[in-house]
Amino acid sequence: MQIEIFILVDRIRSLSIENGLAQCESAVPVDSSIYLGHFPGHPILPGVLLIESMAQTAGWLILGLTKFERFPFLSIVHEAKMRDFVTPGTQLLLEARLLHEGSGFYKTSNRVLADGKLKCEAETTFRVMPFPSPTFREHVIAQARRVGFPPELVPNAG
Repeated sequence: MQIEIFILVDRIRSLSIENGLAQCESAVPVDSSIYLGHFPGHPILPGVLLIESMAQTAGWLILGLTKFERFPFLSIVHEAKMRDFVTPGTQLLLEARLLHEGSGFYKTSNRVLADGKLKCEAETTFRVMPFPSPTFREHVIAQARRVGFPPELVPNAG
């Protein structure tokens, strides 16, 4: 993870458009300035970053479903549940499953697991809209390549 720049997905493990499922991986950093306040002497990853990591995983799924023609903006987090602490150095498996698509919105079910144990879960809703600019779309496409988005699903930038 690169918390300071809000890149919380390290790698896409699998992405299935047909099944509406994405699995991503992320390594919680051992050292980060975030732990200076959360919490000194007992560092844990803030729950809001777990929610953001689920949202980013769902975002990759939605980008695949929309063929990078529209961008997902997180609009609702439903019933987020923090099940256990996530500590520095933990390897995370992030999952997003499409629940519903329609009227410019996508709803997903999301989970965060570590060593097969559920750490966090939530449903999220995204509003999908045109990319705010061509430059932003090009940046997202470059990031998709960096995290291992399936090459056959990545459009050419520009």
